[in-house]
Amino acid sequence: MDIQEKPQFDTPFEWMGGEAKVKALTERFYDLMDLESGYSALRAVHGTDLGGAREKLFWFLCGWLGGPQHYTDRFGHPRLRMRHMPFKIAEVERDQWLACMAQAMAETGVPPELAERLKESFFKTADWMRNTEG
Repeated sequence: MDIQEKPQFDTPFEWMGGEAKVKALTERFYDLMDLESGYSALRAVHGTDLGGAREKLFWFLCGWLGGPQHYTDRFGHPRLRMRHMPFKIAEVERDQWLACMAQAMAETGVPPELAERLKESFFKTADWMRNTEG
């Protein structure tokens, strides 16, 4: 039997495929949020224009995954919880964010093992962002 070793990457950013893949993931995430009725509570939190949110999530994910620090270069420390406090984030928004991201990862070809690892990290962060009961 031929055993193939999986390639090793220094960062999740490299494993995912770099900026182009992170951009594709971010674009699909927001497209799904805008199109799928199952993400309506999440979509409502974002207001009418998703352009700024798309850019910021792309910049953030690049750095968070171990790539270029686009977000911190522009805005400093992410301070995620503080920056999200003006928005209602309860379990429904958390769960819709996680489901939307999982769907976007699957549809953009994020390697399954990486996607599983990211889902765990995303859950911890998304759960910590909750600021409203319900």
